[in-house]
Amino acid sequence: MTTLTDRARLWLDQDPDDETRTELQQLLDDGDTAALEDRFAERLQFGTAGLRGELGAGPNRMNRVIVAQAAAGLAAYLKQHEDDPSVVVGYDARYKSERFARDTAEVMQGLGVRAHLLPTHLPTPVLAFAIRHLGVSAGVMVTASHNPPRDNGYKVYLGDSSQIVPPADADISAEIDRVGRVDELPRSSDYTVLGDDVAAAYVEACVALASDGPRDVVAVYTPMHGVGRDTLLEVLDRAGFPAPHVVTEQGDPDPAFPTVAFPNPEEPGAMDLALALASDVDADVIIANDPDADRCAVGVRDGDGHRMLSGDQVGSLLGHYMLERGAEGTYAASIVSSSVLGRQAEAAGRPWRQTLTGFKWLGKIDDLAYGYEEALGYSVAPHIARDKDGVSAALAVHELAASLKAEGRTLLDLLDDIAREHGLHATTQLSVRVDDRSIISDAMTTLRTSPPESLGGLAVTSVDDLEDGYEGLPPTDGIRIGLEGGARVIARPSGTEPKLKCYLEVVVEAGADVDAARREAGERLDAIKADLSTLLGL
Repeated sequence: MTTLTDRARLWLDQDPDDETRTELQQLLDDGDTAALEDRFAERLQFGTAGLRGELGAGPNRMNRVIVAQAAAGLAAYLKQHEDDPSVVVGYDARYKSERFARDTAEVMQGLGVRAHLLPTHLPTPVLAFAIRHLGVSAGVMVTASHNPPRDNGYKVYLGDSSQIVPPADADISAEIDRVGRVDELPRSSDYTVLGDDVAAAYVEACVALASDGPRDVVAVYTPMHGVGRDTLLEVLDRAGFPAPHVVTEQGDPDPAFPTVAFPNPEEPGAMDLALALASDVDADVIIANDPDADRCAVGVRDGDGHRMLSGDQVGSLLGHYMLERGAEGTYAASIVSSSVLGRQAEAAGRPWRQTLTGFKWLGKIDDLAYGYEEALGYSVAPHIARDKDGVSAALAVHELAASLKAEGRTLLDLLDDIAREHGLHATTQLSVRVDDRSIISDAMTTLRTSPPESLGGLAVTSVDDLEDGYEGLPPTDGIRIGLEGGARVIARPSGTEPKLKCYLEVVVEAGADVDAARREAGERLDAIKADLSTLLGL
């Protein structure tokens, strides 16, 4: 029987990375069984989110061995489906990202998959765009998006430029499991390092989205220590907008993310520097990308200060923008996002769909005109890439804000208009980060076995286990609780972080008094959240 020490030494023998070899050797020398168990008891699972985890030695960490195995497994999968497969590989500015990307290109090329490597760290949307632009079989983006600094990840796309969904994830995972020692894998340095033309073509495609109209808008922008700045600034300049005021402290790529606890615009405190700068320059809007620039957060002037909008509010605003432009096709949002876009699409006579959480599902809608998820992900140009895109979304926000400003109005005024016409759809989250994942499974069990009869004074009208499928959607780990008046709660484990996420929505018919409707909605959400916290012991 193979012991823990045996498995660690086998890993050590094939690890090409001096840093993780030193880490693992030290644990072996110290006899640190607990640390070895943490690294070797489980393996990072390859799924529809690809791989994501903390950097370090062993199969339960992100490292060069794991990456080489993933590349070899993906290569085997592609060779089963195409005679002459090819791949494009991109990376962000996190620790080890470039090394992981080069490992991927070397292994792919060595195994007979023609590999193309983007020339430098670039936004995830550029990688997604490059797949169809180059006509390759697949794409790999080395990124952990907005995860903590010590994390990295491996996101896989197929040739349609959307992320993998079942059964491809399980098929690729099975091939990864068959990979032997990575030091015996063939490698080749004959892969193609791309020039600047792919990123330039992406910029050109984004600029082509802009229509003629006002350009007067004062914006503050933060790339959150990530890779979005240069691409976004070029897009805005080429589209005729004035340069935004960039948050200097967060402007350069920095894998340590020194000014934030978590490099996620949704996290408390992450937007403080941008909000302060917005006050200094009297900004009309605030734009933030997450570190790989596939998400876009938006803030607005509100009275004497500024505040951030929710992902659902931005989703509704961009939905209005796309409908006004006459974009044909299906309008869609994830099941945990607000239902307001459905009302907007229906009023405009456009098809409307909901999908499971994650842009991998939205990207599979063939005639997608516009899609969004409440976690700051928006696709205003599915023809560019069938994935969320924080750069093209930021351009659309600029165009919408400038047009409203020319009329003496703001994004908040437009949100009021939407509420009057379609009802005030108010959303919030109860999101809990845990160290012990059993807390999440216990909470889900409670909702499945002992659902409440009411929440926040609203009667429960339905309880649907999403593992059984819901309204034709594929099964997933989640519970949907319907409440009277169109309110609902959806609880699910995060697919990328150790979090339990509960998504709350209430609907209040606004009429003329939007402020009163907003107060009523806020009180209802607070009451639901309080009852839910008590029920789940959070």
